[in-house]
Amino acid sequence: MIADCPTKTNGGVALKLFVAAGGWVDRLRTWFPDREFFMRSQGQVRFIKISSKLQMAAAAVVVSALLVWAISIAAMAWSHYRAQADLDSLLQREAKVSTAEERVAEYRGNLGKVEKDLEARQKFLEAMVPSLPEDIKADETVSDSSTESGKTVAKVSMMIPEAVGLARIEARQLSFVERLTRFADRRSARAAKAMRKLGLNPKTVLANADRGAMGGPLELLATSVDGSVDPRFERLGLSLTRMNALERGLQGVPQVMPASSDNITSGFGYRQDPFNGHAAMHDGLDFRGAIGTAIHAAARGHVSFVGQRRGYGNVVEIDHGNGLMTRYAHMSQFHATVGEKVAAGDVIGAIGSTGRSTGPHLHFEVRINGRPVNPRPFLEIAPDVLKEARSTHPLGATSPNGE
Repeated sequence: MIADCPTKTNGGVALKLFVAAGGWVDRLRTWFPDREFFMRSQGQVRFIKISSKLQMAAAAVVVSALLVWAISIAAMAWSHYRAQADLDSLLQREAKVSTAEERVAEYRGNLGKVEKDLEARQKFLEAMVPSLPEDIKADETVSDSSTESGKTVAKVSMMIPEAVGLARIEARQLSFVERLTRFADRRSARAAKAMRKLGLNPKTVLANADRGAMGGPLELLATSVDGSVDPRFERLGLSLTRMNALERGLQGVPQVMPASSDNITSGFGYRQDPFNGHAAMHDGLDFRGAIGTAIHAAARGHVSFVGQRRGYGNVVEIDHGNGLMTRYAHMSQFHATVGEKVAAGDVIGAIGSTGRSTGPHLHFEVRINGRPVNPRPFLEIAPDVLKEARSTHPLGATSPNGE
């Protein structure tokens, strides 16, 4: 009897599961009963029967498709959130810097290693200086970590007089790094403000920043005796990366009229279709012009398409990064090739009347992640906004060794 108990128990569980499953099937059948439809045609009546099983199968397919779509959307949202969260956590992290006492201990423990570290760091900074912009403010007060460097100099002077020269070099290096970090953060804030004025989200631009076509050997800059990287240098690297990503994003904003603004014949939005007279959506701006009139790239980018599209005729499309794309249609000539890099204002083609067109003109579109948006605010506002964002205060950059 004892040996039979597990089998009976398992059989009871299986029976319960079977009964439960049967109950669900019965409930589904009440939701999807057999249905009959009749159709009358030329005096004849035909009956069409849709069985319960067929309805449940169709419902299962629809639910599965919706589930797959929901999972994919959730995965994309999570990926975007994680990328932004990781970046924000790094940018906002408080740097844990060595105290004056810890640095004095490092100097005393291995003065030769400290000297080599400072020499390597000095070479790194000196190599960086020629590529720096001219508007680093030299008159800003230093942060707490530079004050800590000053304490290090004072303690080293008292306790290790022979190393005071190295301590002063380190203090100047860190002061330079902190000024450069503040400079990059100011430029980032200025670029982000300009993007918001243009209706763009800086966080989206950062999340979509192009990290492709990068590589090279890993060369970490060791700035401590134990081989670790000083957090102020890590913070500098993150600030410069953020600044570069935002400013590259600004360069891709449509900012140059692709043709004469005096010849705009149709705006963005609903209009009366010129062919059938019905109300229809117009996804861009139309610029009237003579056949052969030059068409200019609205912003920097790379040519992603050259060819024909239905209704558009001859088309050039330019990818500006961060989900921004511009489209130039009805061309008579191409002056660009796929993969070619173009600057704002470059000639990429000529006005024509190919495709669905009533006369020679340029149809110009701006799309963000595939969605058409009104190009006019970009073209009219962007030049002034970008000019303000690029304004600098050339006060000069102090070199990392204090000269």
